[in-house]
Amino acid sequence: MKRALLAMLAITLAACSKEPEAPPPRPVLYVTVKADDVRQVGRFAGSIQARYETTIGFRTNGRIAARNQDVGDRVEKGTLLATLDPTDQQNTLLSAQGDASRAEAEWLDAQADERRQSELLARGVGAQANLDRARTRLKTSRATLDQARSATDRAKDQLGYTQLRSDFAGVITQWHAEAGQVVQAGQEVVTLVRPEVKEAVVDLPDELVQRLPADARFEVSAQLAPEDRTTGTVRELAPQADAATRTRRLRLSLADAPPSFHLGTTVSVLLTSQVAPRSRLPATALIGDTTATGAARVWVIDPQSRQVHRREIQVLRHRDGQVIVGGGLADGERVVSAGVNSLEEGQVVRIDEGTQP
Repeated sequence: MKRALLAMLAITLAACSKEPEAPPPRPVLYVTVKADDVRQVGRFAGSIQARYETTIGFRTNGRIAARNQDVGDRVEKGTLLATLDPTDQQNTLLSAQGDASRAEAEWLDAQADERRQSELLARGVGAQANLDRARTRLKTSRATLDQARSATDRAKDQLGYTQLRSDFAGVITQWHAEAGQVVQAGQEVVTLVRPEVKEAVVDLPDELVQRLPADARFEVSAQLAPEDRTTGTVRELAPQADAATRTRRLRLSLADAPPSFHLGTTVSVLLTSQVAPRSRLPATALIGDTTATGAARVWVIDPQSRQVHRREIQVLRHRDGQVIVGGGLADGERVVSAGVNSLEEGQVVRIDEGTQP
């Protein structure tokens, strides 16, 4: 009997000395911090254009007889683009050539007369006055011949101006006049571009341009293929805003234009600026008041011990159910995103795969 009581007492003491079992780790939802040091200023639509573009026209008046190339055609330097009706210029050239022929005949006759008068005077049968008149006539006829030849050269130039040729190798992007249309000298007829050097062109609001950050960066991507993208820097900025739209045109030099950036391609231009690192969290990650700004607290998961620890952060602002955090978190840290008010300091949690929203 005594032995039985001792055995029961030993069992009771052993049961009392056994520590209570720790609660199982609590599964939690979490987000991984992704720090971002770039602030989006705005996104705007633009287009890809050639840097070098010129619009040319005829150097003489006339009616366009033919357009020899179409929009989109690639042409070489000196390629015939269009011609004017050359009838007037041909008639002018024929008339100038006739005048030049008559002037040359008059000059040749004056030369012969001057030699004859000089010979007669040498033999003593001529008069000095006749020789002087012959020499004056020779000089006058020579001047007339020079004028006639200059007029012929000008007429040839005018005839050549009836042909419009490209000044460089490029692509035709636009015609400004049709066949049969009468054009004036210098009037715009066709636009040529050099497609080798491309740039993005975008119109930005004037008030945004005036406060454009000095470290502004532009990311250019194709609207139909957003994965095709590159960066751009400001090459040219319009000095004044458009009176109707109150926008100013920017031309951006592209670092490396993707092959899909054809002339005329619509692109999306994202304007960003360098800022202090910041990250986004769901508002539900805040302990206590989920609408607070400024100082706030969150639970950060220790990846080794799987314990949660309070962390002081700085909430800059709220946006669409999220908070922008300006400090207190490092890139790659895990923050509990739900059920935060029921956790305790140092509590062990379970972060299974797939628990990140």
